[in-house]
Amino acid sequence: MLDFNERRTVFVTCKDRSVDYLEKEIRELGFFPEKVHRTGVELKASLEDCMDLNLHLRTASHVLFEIRSIYLHQASDIYRRIKVLPWEDYLDVDGYFSVNSVVENDTVTTPLIVNVKVKDAIVDRFREKFGRRPDSGSEFSGLVIQVYWKGTQAQIYLNTTGDTLAKHGYRKIPGKAPMMEDLAAATIMATEWNTRVPFINPMCGSGTLAIEAALMACKRFPGLYRDHYAFMSILGYPEEAYQAKMKKLRDKVIDNPGVKIIASDISLQAISFAKENAATAEVEHLIDFQVCDFAETEIPERPKGVIMFNPEYGERLGEEEELAETYSRIGDFLKQKCAGYRGYIFTGNLSLAKKVGLRASRRIEFWNGTIDCRLLKYDLYEGKKEE
Repeated sequence: MLDFNERRTVFVTCKDRSVDYLEKEIRELGFFPEKVHRTGVELKASLEDCMDLNLHLRTASHVLFEIRSIYLHQASDIYRRIKVLPWEDYLDVDGYFSVNSVVENDTVTTPLIVNVKVKDAIVDRFREKFGRRPDSGSEFSGLVIQVYWKGTQAQIYLNTTGDTLAKHGYRKIPGKAPMMEDLAAATIMATEWNTRVPFINPMCGSGTLAIEAALMACKRFPGLYRDHYAFMSILGYPEEAYQAKMKKLRDKVIDNPGVKIIASDISLQAISFAKENAATAEVEHLIDFQVCDFAETEIPERPKGVIMFNPEYGERLGEEEELAETYSRIGDFLKQKCAGYRGYIFTGNLSLAKKVGLRASRRIEFWNGTIDCRLLKYDLYEGKKEE
């Protein structure tokens, strides 16, 4: 049985181009990253620490706890090297487990081969020791074993998360072409919004950006909206420690942070969806939802804050031509009504972004799925720039 307080190597994964924001979150929780990779952060932590990481992180995907690093030369080595590991220390004989693999080795044509060989090795070890075996399958509802194999070295992890942390659990109605919650949180962090000045989100769609901003403002963390993690299936899981951490998570919430958050959309249905999602997240009272053309969105005079657009990108020629006018109108709106604010446009179409007619002071790279995107920053000066 594992000691939940023993510190080992932990690897927290995230989307490509989001690691700077994940590292910031991890440091704010009091942890000290040892290595920062392109898609994750490596640190020393215990399984109890992994519980905290899972409950708090907004930009992460999975929290992986390393149990062994092994030499693997070829696919035929997998069964033997995996079977000798003490799986009975991690998994109940009557439990359930799944295996997931990421593999870069010339002898492996598909990670599914690795998954099957690992599963067979674990099952056979239990049969030989206990005369029966745990169930297994593809669902992340029990113990989750993660294999990362590159070249001749393989790391074996307990995936303490299970289903990805990228989904924060409150968005029951996604709406049209929604931004994932982890990406929304990362882009807001990239704006350096301080949660005290207004956050304005015209063309809000199903409300993800505005809701994530509200969650940050009132210190609501994703763990409040989820009741199952893979760490709950690790042998020796301390339920009382988890409940104590959940109480601390609830105690952090600030019901009324006093910040102005405005979300508008011309679609009544979109605003209806956004309100329902915000209600599920328990932040509907913090967001001023408005049904209007984006150019009619209320812009508070003082203090100046952040205004952020996530317009459509246009996938077909006809759509792109229509959207060119929209992007041009966004630029006019930012110039004419948002002086003193920091303006941001998140887009996957840089040709359309040129129609804004403003010079971006920063171009921050992100991926939205497979789409190469930019978060464009516009400094909207009051008066002349020199002043």
